[in-house]
Amino acid sequence: MSEQSRRDLAQLLIPVITWQPIGGFASVRPLIEHALALGVGGFQIVGGEQDTVRALAKELQLKSRHPLLIAAELERGAGQQFANATGLPPLAAIAATGDLESLKRAARLTAREARTMGVNWNLAPVCDLDLLAENPVLGTQTMGNDARRVGSLVSAWIEACQAEGVLACAKRFPGTGRATTDAHVVTPVIDVPADQLKDVDLQPFRSAISGGVASIMTSHVAYPSLDSSRMPATLSREMLQWLLRQQLKYDNLIVSDALTLAAVTHDRDADLRTSAEAAVLAARAGCDVLLDPGPLDAALDALERALDDGTLDPERVRQSVRRRLKWAQWASPPNDWRRPSGADTAWGALLADRVLHVLHGPLPMLGVVTEVAAVDDDERVPGTRAARNALVDALRLGGHDARAVDAPSVVSGGPLVVGLFADYLPVKVRITLLPETIARVHALMEQAAVLQRGIVLVGLGDPRFVAQLALDVPTIVAWSGDRVMQQAAARALARARK
Repeated sequence: MSEQSRRDLAQLLIPVITWQPIGGFASVRPLIEHALALGVGGFQIVGGEQDTVRALAKELQLKSRHPLLIAAELERGAGQQFANATGLPPLAAIAATGDLESLKRAARLTAREARTMGVNWNLAPVCDLDLLAENPVLGTQTMGNDARRVGSLVSAWIEACQAEGVLACAKRFPGTGRATTDAHVVTPVIDVPADQLKDVDLQPFRSAISGGVASIMTSHVAYPSLDSSRMPATLSREMLQWLLRQQLKYDNLIVSDALTLAAVTHDRDADLRTSAEAAVLAARAGCDVLLDPGPLDAALDALERALDDGTLDPERVRQSVRRRLKWAQWASPPNDWRRPSGADTAWGALLADRVLHVLHGPLPMLGVVTEVAAVDDDERVPGTRAARNALVDALRLGGHDARAVDAPSVVSGGPLVVGLFADYLPVKVRITLLPETIARVHALMEQAAVLQRGIVLVGLGDPRFVAQLALDVPTIVAWSGDRVMQQAAARALARARK
């Protein structure tokens, strides 16, 4: 195999570099240097501080022999990943306002802030429909269950994002809204008629394609009516080359979901396959770039063998290289790119305030001392990074004497604030509150009642988890546990005492 062929194959790889609380990006330095030496096509950055990410992205581009795609998952604003950047409410919360202009402005703000950090590819928006409450992952990532309306929202979001020079990514094709299991754990199977999938689930993706979306991410879900082999879409030529390329006439980038997930490293007979083997199958199926392909040398060697033995078509590889380069060049930053203004970032906080809604209100006046008890249903879920102290910190910043407590005390005569952290999350593998979570909330209510105090519940996650408590108490629905939504909830509480 020629050196050029190996370099072409390396461009298909998009490794993930993850910031660590101790040491930052130091632990992934060897990976970064090796990936650049191989000539990968880009990186996905997970976590980090805004200025550090900016410096890293600049370094990566300078050291690379070709323009890179620098990706991040920013569905909820740049603050979803990067400290000191602007966080925004989840897509479901913005869509629920019915304000299309706010959705577009959120996409523009996210893209502008991403560009200032050198991130030129946003792995958003989610085009999946919220079709089943039993889906264990999607939750507030979606924009609703009405296919036509979601299609319009998706188009608007993509147009606004890409107008700022950042690639958007419609995910996860052909739609995971009907899945009842988690691809991080097992391969979900959506076994419904093809006509139903094409008429409903595919609608947002059709809108994304019509809107010129730069990239589409594949799902690690099997759809027997679309491919009788029961291969997940990421590994299915039938779905990627026939349905997506031929029938839907899509000719931009196809990116795999992470190839280290169990849904593609276990085949339907429960036998293991390596992420390198999954990379070959994904490239053969039609993926242009391979996200999180596992050990880079193993993936590259496997792709090289597949090209040598004819498993991979050389012309298909060349097409993928051309597509990747086209979009990396398209996103190369001009000198005068628009930066987010102070008004932009202030608007992000106002949007968080707007999406809150209050149940069983009005909110009661807080006491001179406000006690806040956190109940964390997601504590055992790996990888949960959201701060749990932002609600208390924001109350204090507003001049209020707020204290984090495990139980109410006689110090405060006002209501006890109970912050419930409960959301749909990868690897959580459940859609109901833990019995101990419910018991903990009821115990706090009883302890407050003994002191002749009420409670205010703050739902810091998907509203469906709040609904499971079925409590007739003043409740702030805050949509997520992100710092920006805790701060918005704190402002709502503080306003109630004036």
